[in-house]
Amino acid sequence: MGFDAPRDQLSVKAERAIIIGVALPDRPFLSKDPLDEIRGLAETAGAQVVGELSQRRQEINPGLYIGKGKVEELQLLCQQEDADVVIFDNDLTPAQIRNLEQVTKCKVLDRSELILDIFATRARTSESRLQVELAQLEYALPRLRQMWSHLSRVKAGIGMRGPGETQLEEDRRLVESRIRDLKQRLAEVQARKRREVETRKGEFTVSLVGYTNAGKSSLMNRLTGAGVLAKDQLFSTLDTRTRKWKLPDGKKVLLSDTVGFIRNLPHHLVASFRATLEETSQARLLLHVVDGSDPLAQDRIESVQKVLEELNCDTKPTILVLNKIDNLAEPADLEILKNKHPRAIGVSAHTGAGIAELEEEVMALISNEMVPMVLRVSSANGRFLAWLSAHAEIINQKIEENDMILLRVLLPETLLQHAIREPGVEILEGRPQAPTAANE
Repeated sequence: MGFDAPRDQLSVKAERAIIIGVALPDRPFLSKDPLDEIRGLAETAGAQVVGELSQRRQEINPGLYIGKGKVEELQLLCQQEDADVVIFDNDLTPAQIRNLEQVTKCKVLDRSELILDIFATRARTSESRLQVELAQLEYALPRLRQMWSHLSRVKAGIGMRGPGETQLEEDRRLVESRIRDLKQRLAEVQARKRREVETRKGEFTVSLVGYTNAGKSSLMNRLTGAGVLAKDQLFSTLDTRTRKWKLPDGKKVLLSDTVGFIRNLPHHLVASFRATLEETSQARLLLHVVDGSDPLAQDRIESVQKVLEELNCDTKPTILVLNKIDNLAEPADLEILKNKHPRAIGVSAHTGAGIAELEEEVMALISNEMVPMVLRVSSANGRFLAWLSAHAEIINQKIEENDMILLRVLLPETLLQHAIREPGVEILEGRPQAPTAANE
């Protein structure tokens, strides 16, 4: 589960895959093509999909997940297509994987393992590699019994009293030790990340969130000219990128692009990527980007909202951005979404359509948080005047006697304490309360 293999290779690369999805009463098929997403995930992982099966069941088969008749159909399909791997769009137990592998004579992967595999190949920074390795090991720990063929070996010899311990027990102890080490290192990363984000408290921060492949990176490029990687593939972005976004009124905000979410995102991944998602947790505003041309857009919206709830970010101010409107087959589809979400804004990161409306909405939200103030500042305090020019909206200014400047400004709520603490600045109107222990 380490990272010695080349980063551009996947465990299922070039393998012939059979994909299979099972609908249950609490997990129905969402479209006419119920295997669309797992097909995309398999292809993203480098597999060649050579066969597909689906089944509706009232309850799962405890031993094989699917029914015996479907197992026979899967076994025959694997033989006919000379398949190497069977990929389920469901999460399986270790026993189910073992039983299915014995019947099909193929490797069997479930949805979570496939997503973890893709994340492992997308990780580029040391931080994201640590996060993915931790998620993989936590997924693998309860499955170790099925992962080794030498479980019955018993170590014995000098210094060993009794029969010793099985290889399984030793492996489990090694994995648990590695998990503890990774958690400690990630806790340090998260603390450092939190400190980095804390230093931006004086800035208005905006975070792009959304379903994978919704076009977040393309939108970031359109808004900031960042030139970040933007590919039409799942999980092309794993590492958070932050760039300055200059709005038409001259204000500058910090815009962060984050990892895409997905339906039934493995819990271990959400937990492991909390450091990466710190930008989202601390952002003042979320831009929830949705592929407006996706027939399952509403389901994607709900999936992202569930992850935001898990991150305790679901109550943050949010603008729903319906991207890729240039790809809409029928304009009426956009209106259907807008009827459900009246404040949503339709844009195209590709053509630039709707970007001006989005910028106006962001500027309006920022203005709503601006506090009117009247300040008297010495003209010699160039540092503070430069800071004020960069962070506040200056309505007017007047030079008084003794080289003092009277300024009427709109200052972001979060920057009030900075102005209050500045030596030599007199606050004539606004909120001149002194700093308290609560906001120190």
